[in-house]
Amino acid sequence: MRRFALFFALVLQLGASISSDFATRRANLRKSISDGVLVLFGGKESDDLHEAFFQQTDFYYLTGWEEPGAILILTPEPEKDAPGYEQRAKAPREILFLPQRIPSQEKWTGRKLGPDDPEAASTTGFKTVMPAERFEAELRSLLELYPNLYGLDLASLDSNRLTKLAPMRSVLDARRSIASLRMEKSPAEIEAIQKATDASIDAHRAAWKTIKPGAYEYQIAAVMVETYTYEGCRRSAYAPTVASGPNSSTLHYSRNSRRMDAGDVTVMDVGAECDHYASDITRTVPVSGKFTTRQREIYDVVLGAQRAAIAAVKPGMTFGRTGPDSLYKIAYDYIDTHGKDLHGQPLGQYFTHGLSHHVGLDVHDAFDASEPFGALKAGMVITIEPGVYIPEENIGVRIEDTILVTETGAKVLSGALPTDPDEIERALAQRK
Repeated sequence: MRRFALFFALVLQLGASISSDFATRRANLRKSISDGVLVLFGGKESDDLHEAFFQQTDFYYLTGWEEPGAILILTPEPEKDAPGYEQRAKAPREILFLPQRIPSQEKWTGRKLGPDDPEAASTTGFKTVMPAERFEAELRSLLELYPNLYGLDLASLDSNRLTKLAPMRSVLDARRSIASLRMEKSPAEIEAIQKATDASIDAHRAAWKTIKPGAYEYQIAAVMVETYTYEGCRRSAYAPTVASGPNSSTLHYSRNSRRMDAGDVTVMDVGAECDHYASDITRTVPVSGKFTTRQREIYDVVLGAQRAAIAAVKPGMTFGRTGPDSLYKIAYDYIDTHGKDLHGQPLGQYFTHGLSHHVGLDVHDAFDASEPFGALKAGMVITIEPGVYIPEENIGVRIEDTILVTETGAKVLSGALPTDPDEIERALAQRK
């Protein structure tokens, strides 16, 4: 009981530390709103019972609000010398709109916080909380003070809604401004990603204890999902991939329906999402417990490429396929100069995807594509995931870790899960 009490105390502490970031994020974003009003729509509750409600990630990043139907308005700090300063100074900098409570629906999905509840401001962290019905009137009033209107995803229904409300205004895209903030993680965010990573590591270790010839891919996936769900993670960060034998050469295979045979390698790309933050880990293991000579040859090439790329991670490096200081090129060149296919050709042609992506609230997290070559900065969390996929040989190998970029290099957040083939074989030898 004492362990459980300590666990929940740590969860509450983590949530509080993340919530302290929200107001700072909004203040930083307002600095990039040029003389305009930013509108973000939160997620809506689905009528499809296949899906639980999860907040839209940009909305959560700025508000921490986890209930459906909310709307956010932000306006910039007024400049004293600008026209209309007095009127702008009186306008709210932030408004959170909440839908009115509908008690008859709450018996299905639980009580919601209403805009008229006395604790609305203290619970949400917003000084100004209004009913969602007032959104249109408030927006029109603010647009009398500001010439610009900002939204997200200009091809979406929400953008069309803004266009109808303000037909004489062009809706400007705020995604780049938000993405540039999301790329560098706060200590609380890194802690949440580490929690998701630790749960994902436990899931992979549970799979290693279970995998065997004759088992089905879906059985291994079920063990992994059960493990991190039991540890308090609400969902998978992405559809789990357990790809054995010929499936191992399909990059995002997710049917998980094949029976695994002796002699197969299995690519397990499975990660958890905990406290809204994702992790991303891939390991390739031999179903029988031992790599064949050829499997190990390919595995060593991929592992060498990953180690070379991780060793080169530092601020200023990039992971685009082109451009200076490319981590991708380091990994590709290693693969292309180590090992051959059955026809004597270099293996570079079998590295068929990118090396990295950002990780955060989304497993493929937001990034600012306008940054020159995607230069890394301290505080970013990325993956390093080289792979070689040879359908002719029914061999696919991918090794992926979640990496924190530090001031001087890299910290492998998922480093507690072995990548060394000897360690993997020793772990598999302990199976019941």
